[in-house]
Amino acid sequence: MAGKIPPEFIDNLLSRVDVVDIVNQRVPLRRAGSEYKACCPFHDEKTPSFTVSPNKQFYHCFGCGAHGTALGFLMEYDRLNFPEAVEELATSVGLELPTEIAFQQGPDNRPLYELMNQAADYFSRQLRQHPQAAMATEYLQQRGLSGEITRDYRIGFAPPGWNNLLQQLGDSNEKIRQLETAGLISSKNDKQYDRFRDRIMFPIHDARGRVVGFGGRVMGDDTPKYLNSPETPIFHKGRELYGLYEARKALKDLPSLLVVEGYMDVVALAQYGIRNVVATLGTATTADHLEKLFRSAPEVIVCFDGDRAGKEAAWKALETALPLLRDGRQARFLFLPDGEDPDSQVRKHGKDAFLAKMDQAQPLSDFLFGKLGEQVDMSTLDGRARLVALAKPYIEKLPKGVFRDMMNQQLARLSGARMPAKPATPARRRSSFRGSRPALMKPIHRAIALLLQYPELASQKNLPRTWMQLETTGTDILKQLLEILQQNPTYTTAVLVEHWEDDSIRHHLGKLAAIDLAITGDQTEQFHGCLQRLEKEARQEAGKQARNKLRPSDMTEEEKKLLRQLYSEKKPG
Repeated sequence: MAGKIPPEFIDNLLSRVDVVDIVNQRVPLRRAGSEYKACCPFHDEKTPSFTVSPNKQFYHCFGCGAHGTALGFLMEYDRLNFPEAVEELATSVGLELPTEIAFQQGPDNRPLYELMNQAADYFSRQLRQHPQAAMATEYLQQRGLSGEITRDYRIGFAPPGWNNLLQQLGDSNEKIRQLETAGLISSKNDKQYDRFRDRIMFPIHDARGRVVGFGGRVMGDDTPKYLNSPETPIFHKGRELYGLYEARKALKDLPSLLVVEGYMDVVALAQYGIRNVVATLGTATTADHLEKLFRSAPEVIVCFDGDRAGKEAAWKALETALPLLRDGRQARFLFLPDGEDPDSQVRKHGKDAFLAKMDQAQPLSDFLFGKLGEQVDMSTLDGRARLVALAKPYIEKLPKGVFRDMMNQQLARLSGARMPAKPATPARRRSSFRGSRPALMKPIHRAIALLLQYPELASQKNLPRTWMQLETTGTDILKQLLEILQQNPTYTTAVLVEHWEDDSIRHHLGKLAAIDLAITGDQTEQFHGCLQRLEKEARQEAGKQARNKLRPSDMTEEEKKLLRQLYSEKKPG
């Protein structure tokens, strides 16, 4: 899979990414000298042993041995595969992915993406040009939307009629088949017709900005009020969120994301300058939704009506969120007055009042304990004991960490019960590097480790060269590392490690990049010393080959000279 992504793209990507920012968005870091530290997110510990180096662009845990680049961290922490991690990082720094990159095995869906984009352009033109678009334009103006917001969200219009889009884009049997696969047309009795007719159209973009689906809203009393694209090879409503791409494009730093129910809520709030808003697509908030949101912002605020249905939907969202609330993530709940939605609220009361409501959103802990407290009599011992019994299964769903501990403490305060003592934490797995003895490392491994950890060593003049005659995998890697750094002197440790497509090589380089070399002197001298020892190995290997030739007449003058040199080196000084 990784082989489908050009190494040059990975190099460029990692040169733009700051691993400190990526990690800090998920695990709060504190500065410790030239590096940053935290308790390791990959094993349970009380004393921070997890370090992130801005110079190396590399992280390493001295407790459990976890280590890697920003890509590796996303794969481990966010549970992404390699292509997904590449896509996530590229999106975070605004780097456009090459069109030739294939992110998944199976059928090539590029024609569907292209078709969806053409459909979005078509609907956008119809809003401006179609004679019957006046009602749609008037409706958008009444809702207070400017031309700028309409353009930013690519809002369009599907004209009335059965086959407008079909005639525009279905110029071949293959295109008609693709239109149906993309959910843009439907079939009945062997006849095809447009799925979206006489509706305001809201394109739904994925993380890469590709149109994957549409939501269509009627302007009159027709039903359904909103019509979404069906499930297709490129669109799954349980995974996609309307407005997330636009939010990330408008705001580089997203401290929080507000989840609302409708497309109009998203664009209405955007009109008032509140751009960190997304909408679910007519479905409950799923774990995929929340995981995607938490990758973009540390806090998610879910907005619901304050009626019974809204409270029930909020409770389902809470249950879905619990297993995802690793330390550094926060979920809150905003309940609006009955019959109100974010669109009506912001138009009635303005931006500042709505932002104040967001600031006052209820923390998950308050919502959880408040909801469960309604089911018991807190004035009695039995009632408080019942609260503990009700709350414990929910708290157990939380990942181990500070938040889970604090939830247990809060439950103890509310109930007056003494929580069971926390079981002793088993001894953590020690890094295979921490207890290693760098002095016993082979010269080739130490040379590679030095070059990975101090890339500036490659710029040294008059480096020994004859070691390159050694025919080993390590020699080839060291040689390539030097060539890469001499051509690209600004490359970091992270870029060097990820440059290799071979997973096993990346794994071993990652270990060497993280190992404690216990350097006591000048690393330049140590690097030269490693290369000189490798040169000696090369001479010995060449001498061994020369000695295998039985007669001196079979040797070249260079081999004879080498043997004399080796014999002189063995004589006591």
